[in-house]
Amino acid sequence: MAYISQHPSAAPVPVRIGLIGSGWMGAFHAESVARRVPGAVLAAIADPNIESARNLALELGTAKVTASADDIFADPEIDAVIIASPARFHSPLIAQAAAAGKHVFCEKPAGQSLTELDAALAAVDEAGVLFQIGFNRRYADDFRAAKKDLAAGVAGSPQLLRSLTRDPGTGSIANAARVPAWTIFLETLIHDFDTLNWFNEGAEPVEVYAVADALVEPSLRDQGFLDTAVVTIRYSNGAVAVAEANFSALYGYDVRGEVFGSKGMVQAGRATETAARRYTAGGLSANTPRLNVELFRQAYTDELADFAAAVRAKRDGGPSPSSDVTLTPGAADARRALAMALACIESVKRGTPVAVTEKAAI
Repeated sequence: MAYISQHPSAAPVPVRIGLIGSGWMGAFHAESVARRVPGAVLAAIADPNIESARNLALELGTAKVTASADDIFADPEIDAVIIASPARFHSPLIAQAAAAGKHVFCEKPAGQSLTELDAALAAVDEAGVLFQIGFNRRYADDFRAAKKDLAAGVAGSPQLLRSLTRDPGTGSIANAARVPAWTIFLETLIHDFDTLNWFNEGAEPVEVYAVADALVEPSLRDQGFLDTAVVTIRYSNGAVAVAEANFSALYGYDVRGEVFGSKGMVQAGRATETAARRYTAGGLSANTPRLNVELFRQAYTDELADFAAAVRAKRDGGPSPSSDVTLTPGAADARRALAMALACIESVKRGTPVAVTEKAAI
């Protein structure tokens, strides 16, 4: 039998993404792009630690490796960048990427002050490039399902909200003395702030009152280290929210959210890997996730797939990705969550509530 001639349409050009920062989170994002995000390729890796970049590139089959992000910005073949460098470099790198015409996916926080973030976002706006912040919880199946219920009015008008993050631990924190100041607000609770803002869409955070301490590593309290925090947030629609975090949950990685409203309650998240349970003579037990990339593996992949699809649509003139709920976290979401984190820092310093509109800085 002879082959039948076909005239297939041209294969779509993949979105070519450059990675800046090959540490823990950067490496996982790189793997997602290289192996799990359809229509995207990992085109280059930049990291001053060139051995780290080379090892990751070798593992994933990436040809281009450099110690300087400037090489990625200057590469005409690269459509977009993932910024996964240390947080203090995020805003400058966003501005540089935008000036080079690269679309930007940035890990949180997008900046360490509102002044520097505003400058970076102004560059994004001027260049007309896409910007997405890495608030991955929006892409987790249960959080997205909860958001869909909230958008449909299942809980009614929000009155009380809650979001928590308990990082897995052993009762002590490795290298705690090297953790940057205010990490609990800028890199942990910032996720909870976005979750609460997303769940209470249309309302603005007005005021925060934060208390924090070193309860896991009390010997570091005098050095300013914080591993436990609770934040009360007042919103413009009258709703009151609580966000809490701790760096050492012995039972595993625990992330949950909740909205109580005038018609009922919606919850998201669980502390177990699956719904499976063991009932034995020893009691009831279940497996729990121990890493963020275990609990949110699919969410991390889906946020990058969303980003790549949006870049492709803008580049090729196709339809933008659509969702049944407000989904993609952008510039306004990055700024709102950072403003809350910075207000929390001021609240801890002063011991009083702080208006979110105050331009606090580290």
